[in-house]
Amino acid sequence: MTTANSSLIKIVLIDDNPGNLELLVAALGRQELEIFTAEDPEEGLDLVFTHHPQIVLTDLVMPKLSGMEVLERIVEFDPAIEVILMTAHYSTETAVEAIKKGASDYWNKPVSIAMVRKKVDQLVEEARRRSIAQNLQSQLLEVSEFEGIIGNSPQMWDLFSRIRRVAPHYRTTLVTGHTGSGKDLVASALHRLSPVSQGNFVVLNCSAVVETLFESELFGHVKGSFTGATTDKIGLFEHAHKGTLFLDEIGDMPMSTQAKLLRCIQNQEVQRLGSLTARKVDVHIIAATNRDLRKCMDEKTFREDLYYRLSMVEITTPDLAEREGDLPLLERHFLRKFTALYGKKVRGLTRRAELILLRHNWPGNVRELENVIGYASMMVMGEMIDVGDLPTYLTAGAAAHSILVSAACVAPESEEMLPLEEQEKLLLMQALDKAVGNQSLAARMLKISRDTLRYRMKKHNLT
Repeated sequence: MTTANSSLIKIVLIDDNPGNLELLVAALGRQELEIFTAEDPEEGLDLVFTHHPQIVLTDLVMPKLSGMEVLERIVEFDPAIEVILMTAHYSTETAVEAIKKGASDYWNKPVSIAMVRKKVDQLVEEARRRSIAQNLQSQLLEVSEFEGIIGNSPQMWDLFSRIRRVAPHYRTTLVTGHTGSGKDLVASALHRLSPVSQGNFVVLNCSAVVETLFESELFGHVKGSFTGATTDKIGLFEHAHKGTLFLDEIGDMPMSTQAKLLRCIQNQEVQRLGSLTARKVDVHIIAATNRDLRKCMDEKTFREDLYYRLSMVEITTPDLAEREGDLPLLERHFLRKFTALYGKKVRGLTRRAELILLRHNWPGNVRELENVIGYASMMVMGEMIDVGDLPTYLTAGAAAHSILVSAACVAPESEEMLPLEEQEKLLLMQALDKAVGNQSLAARMLKISRDTLRYRMKKHNLT
């Protein structure tokens, strides 16, 4: 076995015949490969879970676990690993079954050294290409960020261009788009690129303010102006002087407040509640909504004159479903964010997990994707997020989950409320219980090595 090196292609060889292992090592031994061997299939699985190889060669007929069972465990762990089964008892039916279960190939023993080298060389080359593609995706992510917004689709480049052109000149701007599409990020970008970027960026969520308090929140009040007004209070307009006021969900603002807001925008002055004196302000206004304000105007719930004042410049954020090609970038972006937050080493998503995300229509847009990746990053125990780590509403009808993770995902609303440490302890206890204390079996269920299991058991005082 060679010295560990993260840049090498890793191969695990599993065969209960030492002579076959020696033959394979001799055939494959070269500088650019890192080879691990095991005569025991359970030890071989530990090597897979610990070192996460790109390629596994395993015998079919072995004590304790068959090669088919080893294949199933590896596919559960990471379907991207190339698994080749070898047997002296070749049959077409078994070969077809192995391929259906995820094997890359099925070899008849005795295998020729020339064929082993040729086939493994092909897999090594494919692994290198995937590694290059992942590196390119990382580089693409770095150049696809604009003021905290991630995107590389034509729709997003058009959005970036509009923000860049509007930011230096706007006084009022309306940002529209469906829930979760990033309207708040657009507002932040407009402020940072505007001439008032050094001023305050003040946010008011109009849907979260009680109607009777709107005027006080926006314009302030003086002591004694109403019951409970024990001191003078500065309003958000004054607080945003020489800066930007972001009115989120402005479609939820009461009609009475809309009239006063319009006067304030037109005159650039505010009058505190209970005061007779007007105060001059210099404020840039960004309003955002997920509502159809034209429909609201027809229904007499939004003022037409305020709409035209705000929408002198209108920017629309595209839905995630429209942004072809941006999904992998956003997955990688949120994966970096949450693995750093949770202190985990997660390399990415398995291909079948990526397919599930690709098929989803994302009604909650980027915010929904962020929540999904955040949840999966919390639940994952290995280095790759798989189907069982995703919220159950995404995986209903998909490939069967592993027993343990399915149990953990039954009620994600309540599970998510647990702190990360308690989540981990719960998963460990469930696995040990199902394995009746067998640490090797529990580790395989969790898709981690026995050493990792023992370390985490010690951390949580589990025996």
